[in-house]
Amino acid sequence: MAEVKSGLEGVVVAQSKMSKVLGDVGRLIYSGYDIHDLADHDTCFEEVAYMLWYCCLPTQEELDGFQRDMISRRGISFQVMDLLRTTPEGAHPMAVLRTAVSGLALNDPEADDISHESNLRKAADLAAKIPTIIAAIDRNRKGLEPLGPRNDLNHAANFLYMLHGREPSETEARAINLYLVLLADHGFNASTFSARVTAATQSDMYSAVTSAIGTLKGPAHGGATEAAMEQLVAIGDVENVDAWFQNARAQGRRVMGMGHRVYKVEDPRARHLRNMAAELAEQGDPKWFQIAERLEHVALRDPYFMERSLYPNVDFYSPPVLNALGIETDLFTTIFAMARVVGWTGHLLEQYADNRLIRPRAEYIGPMDLKWVPIGERK
Repeated sequence: MAEVKSGLEGVVVAQSKMSKVLGDVGRLIYSGYDIHDLADHDTCFEEVAYMLWYCCLPTQEELDGFQRDMISRRGISFQVMDLLRTTPEGAHPMAVLRTAVSGLALNDPEADDISHESNLRKAADLAAKIPTIIAAIDRNRKGLEPLGPRNDLNHAANFLYMLHGREPSETEARAINLYLVLLADHGFNASTFSARVTAATQSDMYSAVTSAIGTLKGPAHGGATEAAMEQLVAIGDVENVDAWFQNARAQGRRVMGMGHRVYKVEDPRARHLRNMAAELAEQGDPKWFQIAERLEHVALRDPYFMERSLYPNVDFYSPPVLNALGIETDLFTTIFAMARVVGWTGHLLEQYADNRLIRPRAEYIGPMDLKWVPIGERK
């Protein structure tokens, strides 16, 4: 009997220079650089994108040219804008984003060209256009006119400008940039793997990223951030945390944002998001941060959580950060996609460069040797 690795846990399916997750010690490495080092030095998201696509940090001249190129790609066609305007009222933003990214391919005459040069251009297009799409999704549904990108703002600040119609504060710009940097890549997570599976068939990059977005949408992956915010809303007030937690434990309900498939200690990204959430709370409404902080305190003293090493993951402090930036809860997962697209496309560049069809096997456990029965004799 074949050994079944449920969820492919522990199975190594490829080699990558993108990122390394050291779950036992709580480290995340991007192309050789520790995520703490990148976060502590306020590395801009464009630098991380460059690093993941070219496997090195850019010089100032290279970064300047890279940023100019990204800025030039931010606009979206009127066909894609019309598509956004005609989506049904109430459609989830991730479903709209998935459809819009697929629609980008229709305006690209080189969509099916999977050469390295063409794919680098597509990676830049996707990373530059997705923020424009997300901002337009939110403004359209609020009855507001979508705003064009500003060429004088960097990737992170420009997104908040397009979303809210005002230039963000320095703290707000740093906060969204930090979030994007922390979520840019994370090994062979589910959405990255689905993107590489699609690319392994030699399908185009738009199809692969569309697959990734569909995978990220699930509540067991990127959608967990939305669920974590809904959890804070359900608690309602810091004074309710202890009772809510005990009730959740009694009912066997999961505490969203606690525990991780890989990390056996605290997720290294959680520390930076906790600090940023605290900074934003000092400048605005501290309610959601205070609830999250108290919930962490209570959970980490519970024997069940201690025994199973359930610590805050990247989703736990993301809600107070994103909410403080004025981002609607159902938009949270699209912001995750806005960050992770540079990781997805970096992995796709690797997959196309050294491709083999990904075709695992399943162990069949159904019946054998059944005899066909005419339909009139079946019971």
